[in-house]
Amino acid sequence: MRLKVFLKKEASHSELVSCVGWTTSDELYSCGDDHRILRWNLLTDETNQLAKLPDDVYPIDLHWYPRTAASQKKQSGGEIFALTSSDGKLHLVSKAGRLEKSVEAHRGAVLSTRWSYDGSALVTAGEDGQVKIWSRSGMLRSTLSQTGTPVYRVCWGPDSDHVLYTNSRELVIKPLQASAKPLSWLAHEGVVTAADWNPVNNLIVSGAEDCRYKIWDVYGRLVYNGPSHDYPITAVSWAPDGELFAVGSFNTLRLCDRAGWSHSLEKPRTGSVLNISWSGDGTQVAGACGNGHVLIAHVVERRLEWNNLVVLVTGRKEVEVSNVADDVIERLDFRDRIIKISLGFHYAVVVTTSQCYIYSDRNWNTPAIFDLREGSIRHVVQSRRQFVLVEASSLAVYSYDGRLVCAPRLPNQLRTDLLNASTLSLSDDTLAIRDHSDEKLVHLIETSTGKPVEGKPLVHRQEIVEIALDQEGKQRHIAVVDRNRDLYVAPTRSYGKLDKLMKLATMVESLSWNEEYNLLAAIQDGKYSVWFYPQSVFVDRELLATTCVVGVGLELGKGPRIVGYRGNHLEIRRADGCRVRAPVSPYPSTLHRLVGEGRWDDALRLCRFVKEDWAWACLAGMALSARRLEAAETAYAALNVIEKVQHLVYIRGLRVKEVRNAEMAAMSGRPDDGEAILIQSGMVFRAIMLNVELFNWERAIELAVKHKTHVDTVIAHRRKYLARLGKVETNKRFLQYSEANMKIDWEQIKAKMDMEYKEEGEGKVATTGAGRTKVSTAAH
Repeated sequence: MRLKVFLKKEASHSELVSCVGWTTSDELYSCGDDHRILRWNLLTDETNQLAKLPDDVYPIDLHWYPRTAASQKKQSGGEIFALTSSDGKLHLVSKAGRLEKSVEAHRGAVLSTRWSYDGSALVTAGEDGQVKIWSRSGMLRSTLSQTGTPVYRVCWGPDSDHVLYTNSRELVIKPLQASAKPLSWLAHEGVVTAADWNPVNNLIVSGAEDCRYKIWDVYGRLVYNGPSHDYPITAVSWAPDGELFAVGSFNTLRLCDRAGWSHSLEKPRTGSVLNISWSGDGTQVAGACGNGHVLIAHVVERRLEWNNLVVLVTGRKEVEVSNVADDVIERLDFRDRIIKISLGFHYAVVVTTSQCYIYSDRNWNTPAIFDLREGSIRHVVQSRRQFVLVEASSLAVYSYDGRLVCAPRLPNQLRTDLLNASTLSLSDDTLAIRDHSDEKLVHLIETSTGKPVEGKPLVHRQEIVEIALDQEGKQRHIAVVDRNRDLYVAPTRSYGKLDKLMKLATMVESLSWNEEYNLLAAIQDGKYSVWFYPQSVFVDRELLATTCVVGVGLELGKGPRIVGYRGNHLEIRRADGCRVRAPVSPYPSTLHRLVGEGRWDDALRLCRFVKEDWAWACLAGMALSARRLEAAETAYAALNVIEKVQHLVYIRGLRVKEVRNAEMAAMSGRPDDGEAILIQSGMVFRAIMLNVELFNWERAIELAVKHKTHVDTVIAHRRKYLARLGKVETNKRFLQYSEANMKIDWEQIKAKMDMEYKEEGEGKVATTGAGRTKVSTAAH
């Protein structure tokens, strides 16, 4: 990937260009020290003067009113921009070039200004060291900060409730609340001249007179320290989707990945690039240059790989598709400029400014085409049967034949312009979205109906930073990584009373599901780990560690990320931008396929051939999930877990289906589900004994008293248990029966228990009143 730079032969401005800003992806405004405001039309390649500023007004910075805010509020007057100048004034200028309002903002030059994302406020920073908040109409609301040095750059946080500004060599994040303390840290060895805060990835990029650019998280921790340049950094700017950023310096324009490493380095002869602005679709960069030129660069040579296919964006409207298996090359031309492209699951999705093209890898000549409702697509996320297009204010799911599957109505607080690959995931039946306003929530949506799954979101105790849905199977699962970097897995639909989120690992930096089977890979503490059957945590947690394999011998360095997990290869991007492929055993995929096809005998033969504990552990978990007790016995026997083999033999000997299911639920760590199965089937005695066997005495006596049956049975087993341990009774609920000198007759109790088991086998279970159940001969 690189920037293709365009410069006019003659400079359009006669003096230094101080600022640039896009209205649409085809229209650009520029201001310079020649006091002129120029409008650039990229479709017609025309440039005309919009307005002439007074001779004593030297523009410094401009920022357009957010288009998303204008569309949401349906404001026709939203097409204005804020312009700052060296005389200390803040100007509000219309799109036609008419000066709407001017206010005295600072003593000395106003060095930076930015609209909030909702368009309700404006922040300015000046040479006098003050940071001020203004209303949309230009009324002063508050002075946020007073520093002793000029503030060269200011920008808003994602929710418009924090402001980032520079202070000499420091960066400062200041909440809008007057009582809140600011966060500041030493960012550079020289004066910080440029900074930008991206709302999508929540990262901060800064540049300074020490000739370096750096990336920070919102806690002031260094994420990436860029290489040293020959000259000071004069401008930095994030792309709207947060995947790229641009860095400007003297005769230098660098394109970087969000991780910090450089895609390309251009050396235009333009002097210092003083200001950088990205178009709304993230495909074009404009730069204000010191020699009077306005630099316009297009992002080209985006490269995507999937299986044997390589897709390369060779121009603004051209794509080249190569099949490395047979050396066939297809060239695709489009009417409009390409803004997004995605490749996966045997399909390529190409989005232009007006249409969406869907190509199958079997036919590159006749794509499915449909028109877009909006021309600003932010993201494309694919699954095996469908894909989702994320627009500036909405999203929609489409099938690969171009048919609209659903356009879900999202909660009002959910902003689609802040979604990215870490906070949005799609499978064949479910769409998962992490809520930005409350990061502990994940909204799960059925794509067939567009309605929430079970009518409520998934809730976690900690803020969630990354989510991913699996792609295989009928029971969908979601993996989440929280703020503590802990990895959890949960079913998207509730099955009984099981705790939704089950913890798999800690110190997880990145994760990815396999595209074909439910294998989960993660970067954990600088190494890659693969769980061959992560769902085992729901049936037998003790199997989980055995199903996980940790990769060795591969140097990943600091901050690696998984970019794909296809087939038997895990693709990882290191912090320096290098891609490495980690091999994964092909046998887990084969085992998943055999079990999915119901070929359990072949699965057993495969495990005997592999002779690895992870294979038997995976088979044991799969067999328990499918209630294949014979296969589970064989797998546990191979793992030498004798107690579970014996318990499975006992379960197989049970004649009543409900009792077997309850015992299986208890064995899988879900005793509440097992108890519910028994109570619903009228087997109160069994439910009581299940809790007795699990030493859940409180619940056992509660059930006995509630159903007025087998109270003496519970008391007898409790006393026997304490006598075996040599302890005395301390539980208040059981002490009342000891104080009442309740007599225990073991022969009578055993007789009642034998009668219960006999009638259970004969199916003589009665139901009484409003769903309450009891065994007919068990009244006590």
